[in-house]
Amino acid sequence: MTPEEGDAILKDYFAPWVQDLGLRVEEVGERRAVLRLPWSGRLAREGGGMSGQALMAAADTATVIAIASARGGFVPMTTVQQSTTFQRPIIDADVLIEVRVTKLGRTLAFSEVTLTPEGSADPAAHASTVYAILG
Repeated sequence: MTPEEGDAILKDYFAPWVQDLGLRVEEVGERRAVLRLPWSGRLAREGGGMSGQALMAAADTATVIAIASARGGFVPMTTVQQSTTFQRPIIDADVLIEVRVTKLGRTLAFSEVTLTPEGSADPAAHASTVYAILG
């Protein structure tokens, strides 16, 4: 799968409000994907940090791209579980969302997601996800 095919999945299969996040696929690999969440003041909460809701939606969405890449294309799937920890605020920076699929089964997929502000070596958040593969 290519980044352009990943961007097409974002356009074709996600709700308009998810598309409004402006996510872009930067890289895809056999069991991984990297997406960019552009900084927007619209996604900031009081105090100027990017909202946890935006970060969690981005992590959830990026996981779909990583699983699609691992499977060789999009198939219907749904989130079963997502656990997110927030370690530091993200202010005035794009976020790079790196997803690594740790187990890809016939009906379930597991992944680890790291959310890092562009230009930083230190992650701002981490998520673990479980997806049901429906197709």
